[in-house]
Amino acid sequence: MSTPGRQGPPGGGFGRGHGPGGPGMVLPGEKAKDFKGTLRRLLKYLKPHQAQIIAVIFMAVLSTIFSIISPKIMGKATTELFEGIKGRFMHVAGAHIDFGYIWNIILLLLVLYIISSTFTYIMQLLMAGVSQKTVYDLRRDVNDKLGRLPLKYFDSRTNGEILSRAVNDVDNISTTLQQSLTQLITSVLTIIGVIVMMLTISPLLTLIALITLPVSFLAIKKISGKSQKHFIGQQHNLGELNGHVEEMYTGHRIIKAFGREEKSIEKFDQINERLYESGWKAQFISGLIMPIMSFIGNIGYVLISVIGGIMVTRKALDIGDIQAFIQYVRQFTMPITQTANIANIIQSTVASAERVFELLDEEEEVPEAALPMERAEVRGDVAFEHVSFGYNDQQMLIEDMNIDVKQGQTIAIVGPTGAGKTTLINLLMRFYEVNEGRITVDGVNITDFKRGDLRNLFGMVLQDTWLFNGTIRDNIAYGRIGATEEEVVAAAKTAHADHFIRTLPDGYDTILNEEASNISQGQKQLLTIARAILADPSILILDEATSSVDTRTEVLIQKAMNELMKNRTSFVIAHRLSTIRDASLILVMNHGKVIEKGTHEDLLQKGGFYADLYNSQFNNRSAQEVAG
Repeated sequence: MSTPGRQGPPGGGFGRGHGPGGPGMVLPGEKAKDFKGTLRRLLKYLKPHQAQIIAVIFMAVLSTIFSIISPKIMGKATTELFEGIKGRFMHVAGAHIDFGYIWNIILLLLVLYIISSTFTYIMQLLMAGVSQKTVYDLRRDVNDKLGRLPLKYFDSRTNGEILSRAVNDVDNISTTLQQSLTQLITSVLTIIGVIVMMLTISPLLTLIALITLPVSFLAIKKISGKSQKHFIGQQHNLGELNGHVEEMYTGHRIIKAFGREEKSIEKFDQINERLYESGWKAQFISGLIMPIMSFIGNIGYVLISVIGGIMVTRKALDIGDIQAFIQYVRQFTMPITQTANIANIIQSTVASAERVFELLDEEEEVPEAALPMERAEVRGDVAFEHVSFGYNDQQMLIEDMNIDVKQGQTIAIVGPTGAGKTTLINLLMRFYEVNEGRITVDGVNITDFKRGDLRNLFGMVLQDTWLFNGTIRDNIAYGRIGATEEEVVAAAKTAHADHFIRTLPDGYDTILNEEASNISQGQKQLLTIARAILADPSILILDEATSSVDTRTEVLIQKAMNELMKNRTSFVIAHRLSTIRDASLILVMNHGKVIEKGTHEDLLQKGGFYADLYNSQFNNRSAQEVAG
């Protein structure tokens, strides 16, 4: 069966590197509308792994403790060296450097570093498992949900938007759980631990170190505010430039045909100039953050060194404690910066989770019947009984439609654009649910079938061809699982596709690219017709199936279709009325209603809407032939 499909740009994740703001700066992302509610819902996905998360926190605590106490122990070695050198310099009796004591400290530090690294490794290993299992559950739910969503969801949204939620947003959550969550835990623990250690050394010096923090935050906030507008402009201009380049490359034939190369290059230069201006300003202003933070930090170091030196001369502190304190100040600054960055990342992640949960909360298809009908041999009698349908309750598209189609009949559906022709087919295949009335196949309501069983009764050939990246043989064989080589070739011959396939360098093994642009539109249509022929369905649906082929090929295909449609119920949507003269019944639709029905001759004799459509096409065609 030729199944309609949808194509769209593949979704790609966005890496979380330093980004345009450079290291130490994360630009604020999109914020969630309901931060707390979304966060609680996201945490429910983590609940089955709470034992591992507790273990991760435990490992983080141990790793942080061992890394935090190291500077204090190292300070004892410094103090021992200083006291020994000072004693020798001042000729103090018995003064010496206890190298055995120093080596013991070095060995102890080595052991502490190894233990801290081991706990960090275990923590990352556990968190990797938790994050991947959590995201696996989330991806599974999203995939299952996409399979239960009605067609109207996909019709009302772009492929890019759906892929963004299913791929990019889920990847964003995965990256945060894998990297930022553990970093947040260790950063918070480090901040607490370092403050405790600094207080044990000197409350006064700790106060001096903490005073510099508000000054740093004010400076960062001021600079970030000035650079933010330039980053926004940079991203806007970058998007505009990418769009222009894509248009130039995809439409390069048209650009050359109309001689618009210079205009296109001129527009590129203008956008590129704006991107340059916003880019260098954003980078320059944001680049001031690190020097200013270093300057403020150095002022803090100077104050700590001066006051600490005075305290050492007064025997209030050991020199090793000053060294340890300066190390703690450096350790203290980094996790604060990381925590600020992670706060922005978490905002963006919760916003991504909210978008994913919006998808998961979408209204699903009407549930299958509790006791679905088993598929049996289908004759092909189709009836629409008092069917009403609208995409919303306020505006009905089809009202009280009644159609009775018998086995083997060819039903042509004609009418102006928006008359409801394709909607009728969507209702028949349960891509949409009727608001009122019912549709039956062989007297059985289609809602009593499983959707998969119902759709397997139909073979579809659409005006918009759908072929996937693969060989021509695979694309035709898509119509029926387990089709043999002989059956594929026979279907291609019936569709008059065999000849052009064999003229290709690799014949049936020719690989179609992602958009099948390496063959013509007419050839693509022939392949979809061959696929429908191979499916050998009970009911055929042809939506302008021959619109993209030349007149001679159209005649050949029409003969093949007539052979294929023997003893099969067929629904043919047509704009070129000359192709449906032999239809058993023609339904003329307008504004969602069947306003006329009958054979081609009957409708012409009535001189109504159909006759006007037919004569207008005939007259236009005659005029074109005369002009030619």
